[in-house]
Amino acid sequence: MNAIEIEHLTYSYPGAEQPTLKDITVQIKEGDFLAIVGNNGCGKSTFCKTLNGLIPQFISGDFDGTVLACGLDTSSTDVGTLAKKVGYVYQDFENQIIRPTVLDDASYACLNYAMTDYRERGLRALEQCGLNGKQDDYIWQLSGGQTHLLALAGAVSLQPDVLILDEPIAQLDPMHADRIYAVLRELNEKYKKTIIVIEHHTEYIADFCNHVMLMKDGQVQWTLPTNEALRHVEELQECNIFPPQVTIAAYRMQKAGQFPQNAVWPTTVEEGKAAFISKQQRHEEKAPASANSGETVAAFENVSVGYRSVKGEPHVVYSDLNLEIHKGDKVALIGSNGAGKSTLMKMLVGLLKPTAGEVRLNGSSIRDVKPEALSRQVSLVYQNPEDMFIKDSIGADIAYAMEVRNITDSQKRTDELLERFRLTELRDRDGRLLSGGQMRRASLAIGIALNPGILMLDEPTANLDIATRKEIMRTLDDLKAITETVIIATHDMQLVCEWADRIIVLCGGEVVADGNRDEIFANQEIVEKVGIRPPEIFTMGQVLCPDALCYTIDEFLNCFEGRSETNASG
Repeated sequence: MNAIEIEHLTYSYPGAEQPTLKDITVQIKEGDFLAIVGNNGCGKSTFCKTLNGLIPQFISGDFDGTVLACGLDTSSTDVGTLAKKVGYVYQDFENQIIRPTVLDDASYACLNYAMTDYRERGLRALEQCGLNGKQDDYIWQLSGGQTHLLALAGAVSLQPDVLILDEPIAQLDPMHADRIYAVLRELNEKYKKTIIVIEHHTEYIADFCNHVMLMKDGQVQWTLPTNEALRHVEELQECNIFPPQVTIAAYRMQKAGQFPQNAVWPTTVEEGKAAFISKQQRHEEKAPASANSGETVAAFENVSVGYRSVKGEPHVVYSDLNLEIHKGDKVALIGSNGAGKSTLMKMLVGLLKPTAGEVRLNGSSIRDVKPEALSRQVSLVYQNPEDMFIKDSIGADIAYAMEVRNITDSQKRTDELLERFRLTELRDRDGRLLSGGQMRRASLAIGIALNPGILMLDEPTANLDIATRKEIMRTLDDLKAITETVIIATHDMQLVCEWADRIIVLCGGEVVADGNRDEIFANQEIVEKVGIRPPEIFTMGQVLCPDALCYTIDEFLNCFEGRSETNASG
């Protein structure tokens, strides 16, 4: 039986010159766990919104073809009826949380349908989504991962047959990401739900999904079993999708004649155990990078800070924090959701004041300094770049901070920043209407407009496909020539390994580790305590040889080769 049946679906947004979806015919079987992949703008989210009737019933446009979800025509069945068949958790899932307490929110949809057992349904959904014991908590007491699970519980409470999740682990740390996918697996295997995810993280696709659908230019290129799909290395990369790193490594080895021509490439670390072998060369000990002993530009001295709570005692984020940032540091702040990364940044720009202790910039306390007075010393680029846009064009947004301070050469400086960040041709566009990568570049230009000595970036690569992520990586490299000190808060461990020269690990309001990548990722105690997930290729190297510290595919290829029958038996 098919959960979804689509025939000759074509859809265009109002005023669009070209259709976003083009003559799609596809079926999704009941009980499948399907990942939809493709580059930004290929039509993934638009496709999924046709499955619950939002398109064409709430989002108008030119709609042709037939979409059947659980046997119901989504263009003519009211969305209320469809919601009980097809649940949807959106990328901006916070907007689906509308009630003050966990159980109240989880059961709200059922109450809205006047179901007499709405409370029992909400409790059952919380249990299915791993939120047992949280029913009386306020929603603002939840971590990011728990909030995402609550949004899922709200959809699950109606007991739909199909669940759709758009980027379910974006902005989540590995521990919460693992939990989300574990819940989805249980919903799929135990409760027989059909799961559809829009996903960029192919390592999770390899571990959890049964099939992969590739979309390109508004069309479905193919739907294949996961192992087969992830081995289409060249085709996936052309669509700005990174196959798992272990798969790319085997592909490149085979191209170089170091992997058997008839061997099947691995798609998981477990499969990689039988696929790779050490080149038997000695793994050279890497001398730790010397700590930056330059001038201290920011310092937290015995800092404590917390948030008032409606229920119970205030939530303490930091207690007696001591930390120094030095001139020239390229710092990555890492740790689980709720570890205090954003709080630390907000204190440094003066948006949040400590309850005890002092925050100093260039030796001076900022306790009584207004945030706008600090903008030439330190700048924060927000996690959601659209929060940086207040004018009707990015040219005006970049110039704004300089103009209000009567900087005489503001227009010249704006032109230079537009050119440096490859935005000149977009200067008159509204920042909120740009692509993800363009918005990130524009927000960075706004962030450095006043030449701050310290630039901070909150999750600079979140929600981006691989091509756009690479673009941001290049931009971060460019910043080394512009801004003396850069601090990023991120869950992107590949970014951490390739860019940062200092990694600060936060856990439970404390700095539990502070060092270079070898000192952090080779420390198994810290990795396990904080739930850090190093890049997959690093894990693969460690499984094969505990002395190997391979952070990139190139480093892995220098240490390992494909395991043939000859070297396997030898």
